[in-house]
Amino acid sequence: MLVSEFHYDLPPERIAQEPLPDRAGSRLLHVTRQLGRWQDRSFREFPALLRPDDLLVVNNTRVFPAGFLATAAASEPRPWASTIRRRGVPAGAG
Repeated sequence: MLVSEFHYDLPPERIAQEPLPDRAGSRLLHVTRQLGRWQDRSFREFPALLRPDDLLVVNNTRVFPAGFLATAAASEPRPWASTIRRRGVPAGAG
């Protein structure tokens, strides 16, 4: 996998600055890997997309800055990655 596979143009005006008044109206990208299909949907449609055997993991943690910069070949864009760890668990322990 190449870092360049993660590059895309995102104009600043397309980055949300605050949540929508109707949070269920948020946009959702639905990917059907088997068919190679991507569909723009609304988060309000999310429950109908779940199948009986799906596992839904809910993350209700607050966001905090946790990132680092890495180096790459001169021809690659500057990579960035984020990491999280459970509260009270030392780095590298899980």
